[in-house]
Amino acid sequence: MNIVANWSYPTAVKLGRGRIKELADACKTLGLKKPLLVTDRGLASMAITGHALDVLEEAGLGRAIFADVDPNPNEKNLEAGVKAYKDGGHDGVVAFGGGSGLDLGKLIAFMAGQTRPVWDFEDIGDWWTRADASKIAPIVAVPTTAGTGSEVGRAGVLTNSVTHVKKIIFHPKLLPGVVICDPELTMGMPKAITAGTGMDAFAHCLEAYSSPFYHPMSGGIALEGMRLVKEFLPRAYKDGADLEARTNMMSAAAMGAVAFQKGLGAIHSLSHPIGAVYNTHHGMTNAVVMPPVLRFNRPAIEEKIARAAAYLGIAGGFDGFYDYVLSLRAELGVPDNLTAMGIKPDRIDELTAMAMEDPSCGGNPVTMTMENTKALFLDCF
Repeated sequence: MNIVANWSYPTAVKLGRGRIKELADACKTLGLKKPLLVTDRGLASMAITGHALDVLEEAGLGRAIFADVDPNPNEKNLEAGVKAYKDGGHDGVVAFGGGSGLDLGKLIAFMAGQTRPVWDFEDIGDWWTRADASKIAPIVAVPTTAGTGSEVGRAGVLTNSVTHVKKIIFHPKLLPGVVICDPELTMGMPKAITAGTGMDAFAHCLEAYSSPFYHPMSGGIALEGMRLVKEFLPRAYKDGADLEARTNMMSAAAMGAVAFQKGLGAIHSLSHPIGAVYNTHHGMTNAVVMPPVLRFNRPAIEEKIARAAAYLGIAGGFDGFYDYVLSLRAELGVPDNLTAMGIKPDRIDELTAMAMEDPSCGGNPVTMTMENTKALFLDCF
């Protein structure tokens, strides 16, 4: 079954096998003549990246790449990227990769024309209005994993290299103008990355669905996103060349990010500090803390999760859903807890304080306090 689709929700998405060949057309649609391709160090030397650069070069759009990007990108990476962008006289960005390449690529396009420091645009209140919107460069996004959904997001996550705190930088114009979702680009993902990014997509859908805020459109998308993960993540994990599974996981990842406009919760407010302090994989960390967070939120979401379980074909209401999450984690080789990830509880007070600062905690169905969040962290070990 060859899945091909063109969507304009929430932006123009070109989904289907081999569609990376449309990269130059996507750039031209946005008026780009000299784009900078931004990716991470690991992807820089890979064949898929070389092919993307070939497509740009053959269309007369140059062959510029910036790949000095850490797994959890920080403001130093951003500064270097903005310098490369300006020095090269670029007029837009092709953000290429997993969450780190996509986020940093978007932030380079955003910051290249701003005069204020990036931290002035954190996702707090209307801080985004401080930006000069006319100076934000166009962005084409090309995901190479199926997890973060950053390709359809209006924010980028940036780690402060001094405080090790992850900050969410938001602006409506951070939403890429064109997205190319080519499942062939994800076929080389190692099993652990397939699992971690897939569980990230599931966490986005689960948290958005559970969030108490009113956004029925996002709620519906989150539910179908969970169904796609349930059906296709085990298949993609077992056989990386299963194109139907890879395509559906790309859809689920984009759906998760569209859905979490409704809000995220404790899974993310715990995993952000852990990732910032210990440099763990974000999606895998989400998967590790997911069961304790489900237990923590049970009083507020039991009925809602029972409805989701029924839709997903899982018997037994909340308990059935919880058992399903445990079995999915086992199938994907997710560590049982933070201890199994090699993390010790010696910095728990610091992590708790960081979790309380994280914007995700505001969307959790059970109100998070210093006391119950510390207990929740302890439950993750």
